[in-house]
Amino acid sequence: MDNIKIKKPELVAPAGNLDKMKTAFAFGADAVYLGVPDFSLRKRINDFTLAKIREAVKYAHKLEKRIYVTINIFAHNQHLKKLPKYIEELKKLKVDGLIISDPGILTIVKKVWSKAKIHLSTQANCTNWQSAKFWHKQGVKRIILGRETTLAEIKEIRKKVPEVELEYFVHGAMCMAYSGRCFLSKYFAGRSGNLGDCAQPCRWEYALTHGPFPVRSSRERGAMKNKINELLITAEGHEDKELRLIEDERGSYILNSKDLCLIEHLNDLAKVGVSAFKIEGRAKSIYYQACAAGIYSYVTYNIERTTKKELAFLKKELEEKLVNRGYTTGFLLGEKADQNIDESHKQCGWEFCGVVLKSKKLEVKSKNLFEVLVKVHNTIKVGDTIEIVKPKYDIIKISLKKIWDAESGKEIKEAHGGQGKVVALEMDEEIPEFSVIRRKSNRHK
Repeated sequence: MDNIKIKKPELVAPAGNLDKMKTAFAFGADAVYLGVPDFSLRKRINDFTLAKIREAVKYAHKLEKRIYVTINIFAHNQHLKKLPKYIEELKKLKVDGLIISDPGILTIVKKVWSKAKIHLSTQANCTNWQSAKFWHKQGVKRIILGRETTLAEIKEIRKKVPEVELEYFVHGAMCMAYSGRCFLSKYFAGRSGNLGDCAQPCRWEYALTHGPFPVRSSRERGAMKNKINELLITAEGHEDKELRLIEDERGSYILNSKDLCLIEHLNDLAKVGVSAFKIEGRAKSIYYQACAAGIYSYVTYNIERTTKKELAFLKKELEEKLVNRGYTTGFLLGEKADQNIDESHKQCGWEFCGVVLKSKKLEVKSKNLFEVLVKVHNTIKVGDTIEIVKPKYDIIKISLKKIWDAESGKEIKEAHGGQGKVVALEMDEEIPEFSVIRRKSNRHK
């Protein structure tokens, strides 16, 4: 097993809409996962419909890429009525796989589409080989392991159940609970994380008030006898939903996990037989999509050839140029996952400015010039030093000397996002479609 021949793992990226899907493919993802809001654990910032999934499949298959559809809610009875027809439609669209966590949904899928390639969602919390063997017997072809699974455990699962594919999350936000086992969002906002509508109360801002407060339970009474500190926690905007925080001799525990980042351990995962690397973030921006997919695809395509120097550079790019909560390797190496108790997000020193729509060569004698059309997402000004991130994560750094309004052709000093504004830049090389543009944030100059 130690001498296993490494096969390039598949890179699976998130897609909250068609533009994000196209960006992920442009930056090297082999597959994307997506789903309609009713059956997917991403209810908001998700505009997929069956018609758009049809378009996604057609686009992906033309590129020889794959589409995996999430049906990973914890279903209630009312959901089961709509499922057979939905699955029948997905069968007609020839999607490449279905991501499922609920045994009831799995049963329906097997009846409606017996040859569907079924992936077990991380929501099912598979963390051992007996569980993996059980799910494989139920028809599961690939298991998306729980983030709590260590490298040593993955190796043993691969050895004991070699017939099933293994997928592992390598980047993105982590829940402080086992996936699907948290009810804070339902309590605070009436929005169920298990139905794809998590309000993420673990990352809200809370106010603390010192006690003493009325004792409500024997557990609290025992705590008070031991002189344990007591605090009342209220969330901004939800002051009516108070929580008790009791600190015992081991301390108290706040919920804000750091983000997962395994860019330096992809080779280790490939060596123990992981078939696919997964990036979290269907609700994240196109910029996040481009950078995360670009960086991880570079290492995935060069799985045994990436140098330590390259890995250090790419890790720094993730740390400094993507919004994050600080990074951790989670449970992979057998350590406790880190918490970030100081802030919900680390401030990113760079700001996403726009996306390249297309380039065309200008008819200028003795010069090799291109007009580059950019859809503006945030303010961009003459004089800005910008970085253009191209697919394959190639970076060009330039100072903006001129900007034109693409519609009127007039030269302008600056452009602002939010209105679908398109501007033209003059470059001495062709810039590929889907390239993203960023600049140093004013907050960090």
